[in-house]
Amino acid sequence: MRKRKLAPIVLFVYSRLDHTKITVEALKQNFLAKESQLFVFSDGPKTPEKAGEVNKVRNYLRSIKGFKSVKIFENKKNKGLAKSIIGGVTKIVNQYGRVIVVEDDLLTSKYFLTFMNDALDFYENEKQVISISGYVYPAKDLPKTFFIRGADCWGWATWKRGWKMFETNGSKLLKQLQEKGLTKEFNFDDSYDYIQMLRDQIEGKNSSWAIRWYASAFLAGKLTLYPGKSFVRNIGVDGSGTHGGLVDVYYTELFESKLPFELIPIVEDTVVRKKFSRFFKKMHSKLFRLSIFVKNYFVHLFHF
Repeated sequence: MRKRKLAPIVLFVYSRLDHTKITVEALKQNFLAKESQLFVFSDGPKTPEKAGEVNKVRNYLRSIKGFKSVKIFENKKNKGLAKSIIGGVTKIVNQYGRVIVVEDDLLTSKYFLTFMNDALDFYENEKQVISISGYVYPAKDLPKTFFIRGADCWGWATWKRGWKMFETNGSKLLKQLQEKGLTKEFNFDDSYDYIQMLRDQIEGKNSSWAIRWYASAFLAGKLTLYPGKSFVRNIGVDGSGTHGGLVDVYYTELFESKLPFELIPIVEDTVVRKKFSRFFKKMHSKLFRLSIFVKNYFVHLFHF
């Protein structure tokens, strides 16, 4: 019997020791952790003041056990998250043919690695499927598994064939979306302004790799498999990370069971897509109300 080929886990870290510990300890509790290789990419400090925090993270990384093997790549200089992820994923996926990607602010279910590896096996030869997402938005009444056009970024996996489609040139991606009249669909029926995020990347206002990964998959007409219940929770939206926010509107309960796979049509689930659109609209409404509250609070505070 041929031994199962588990995907290597690639973890990207920077300077948040507490978050990194939570992420690693959760991964260690996964049922397939002891059989999985862990590759950690530690980015260098942006400023001399950050060096101490980065070194604390690296000291912790050297103590990690509980995986089949642990290999750490330490960047002397700061690459930034986008370059670190693009370079790290490319390196490992080209060597092993598949990869599971985690950042230092993700709490995973103990069934996360099981779901990702099962899905990677199940859809390995389905070229229409570009990636697997371990996270799903907290929309209601979702099917056990489903497909959405594009790709996602909070605990995900892909194959070498999928990552080869990644286009790093944001300008090229935006031009294609505009020429093909896909901007509204790309924005989930204008419920979330992904186009503006892509424009900001082009203009250097952000360095998002994720928006380019989503656009690359979307333009290629490829699909990502999602679970109906999330195997991942983002713990970095507390304001401590690059994408931290005022409130955790993305909060999800972790699904702590194995998810059996059923044969479903390899097409986008348009019903779920509409549910995602409604979630985005509700999320923006909530954030808008919160921003007004915060603004009024500080106006009141400083008036006195």
